[in-house]
Amino acid sequence: MANRVGQFCISVSDLERSTAFYREVLGLLEQQRISIPGAEEVILGTDDSDGKIQLAQREDVVGPIDHGNALWKLYLYCDDIEAVCRGVEAFGCEVVSAPQRLEAWSVIVAFITDPDGYSIEVVQALG
Repeated sequence: MANRVGQFCISVSDLERSTAFYREVLGLLEQQRISIPGAEEVILGTDDSDGKIQLAQREDVVGPIDHGNALWKLYLYCDDIEAVCRGVEAFGCEVVSAPQRLEAWSVIVAFITDPDGYSIEVVQALG
């Protein structure tokens, strides 16, 4: 039986641009680069979590990424949601939903998109 989730991988159209977004805007740390037949990959994460995001630019995928209907959104936690939203806009990506307080869950949430249009729910704990 599985005992933890290690990482998940998403296809990106421009590995360097996406890596810069996740590093510079969201503050993730680049932990590893991998070359495999047909793809270049970057693994990003934080110092204090096992969860990782793996970005893959595949040779067989050209042009915009087709999201299909399988992946709805990613969740990332942060300490300063306002700063994240400013960074998203400065990077040229979209803040779909401005930060709002959800008292029932003691959080502030915002919805943003990454350079390939993946929806990300950014969450900041209150208190």
